[in-house]
Amino acid sequence: MQNLVEPSAAPTGLRERKKRERREALIDAAQTLVLERGLDDVTVEDVCTSIGVSTRTFFNYFASKDDAVLGVEDFSPSPDAVAVFVAGGPTGDLLDDLQALVTDLLAHQVMSLDRVHRAIRLVEREPRLLARHMWWIENLRTGLVGVFDRRRADHPFVPEPELLAMVVMSLLRTTTLEWERLGRTGEPVDHLGSVVTQLRALVRPGSAPD
Repeated sequence: MQNLVEPSAAPTGLRERKKRERREALIDAAQTLVLERGLDDVTVEDVCTSIGVSTRTFFNYFASKDDAVLGVEDFSPSPDAVAVFVAGGPTGDLLDDLQALVTDLLAHQVMSLDRVHRAIRLVEREPRLLARHMWWIENLRTGLVGVFDRRRADHPFVPEPELLAMVVMSLLRTTTLEWERLGRTGEPVDHLGSVVTQLRALVRPGSAPD
């Protein structure tokens, strides 16, 4: 049975890997060129020429040059993770279930930390990018608030959905910072548990490990 599955699965994995690599190449090219020349002196055609792809290919991945520079991607919990959370799971403890959502988000994060750092540098240099970057953050926040509203409808809890959205975004950022502080050992998600423990210690004094 295994031999029947592998031939169909392998091409799918290869296609996805090639798509990811091309997307990353477009981000690298856009960021490098804009760092060298400035945002207004780089075109989509310049980005495509630098890595030998067509503009049609570019627009299969990004809606604009600005999106390529920022590496804008659909960053939201998977439908399965959302369904479990809205249903009151996976544990019934709100903070533990938020941790599960963040774990899912980190598992689907595509852009590397080096590319994220370059994007942040470019946002600081190119004010026009800031509006698009803020749109991306707001899109994530709005989506999370909607998920929390759905859970609270059937499984009431005290914190406001807006507050929970900020908690999730703080967990994402702090987990990444912890990963970098410890020399980028493993993956960022490997450090999420310790960050949640720190948060729990804030609201439940004495719960931190010795």
